[in-house]
Amino acid sequence: MKKEEENMDKNDDEVLQEDQNITEEEQILDKDEYIAKLNDDLLEQKKKADEYFDHLKRNMAEFDNFKKRMAKEKDSMYITIVADFIAEILPIMDNFEKAVNAETTDESFKDGIYMIYSQLKEMLEKTGLEEIEAEGKDFDPNLHEAVMHVEDENYAEKQVVEVFRKGYRLGDKIIRHSMVKVAN
Repeated sequence: MKKEEENMDKNDDEVLQEDQNITEEEQILDKDEYIAKLNDDLLEQKKKADEYFDHLKRNMAEFDNFKKRMAKEKDSMYITIVADFIAEILPIMDNFEKAVNAETTDESFKDGIYMIYSQLKEMLEKTGLEEIEAEGKDFDPNLHEAVMHVEDENYAEKQVVEVFRKGYRLGDKIIRHSMVKVAN
């Protein structure tokens, strides 16, 4: 019996070894298939990652464009609001200028008016307001508004002879055109 058991054990070992051989071959084939499957999955995941990355880059570019557009609109809105405010104050400044240039015997009153006029002018200049130079310059319809025309040989053609009302600009934006008299 012992011999039979030994034979059985040998047979079992041979069967196990054959099973192991088959299993190893199958495992090798399974490993190749598994690696191929992993490679396919990896390629698919890389493709998805590339799509997400492209989407992210587009979103970042769109957001950057949005920020630039908002900053530009903010600057434009600021200039428009300031320009509208200054346009409302300019008639007051004109009146102070007339008061400063008016004849009076009360010098202390005139000095007080001049001080208020100077403060107002200084405040407006801090916002970026600039006076448009006109007298003696060539007429420019973008800067000047011609209300009179005079024939005079002492002046060049289209030269501004007199300024009736000062014009102002804020940066590139014209707040008010200069009201002028133009020669020839």
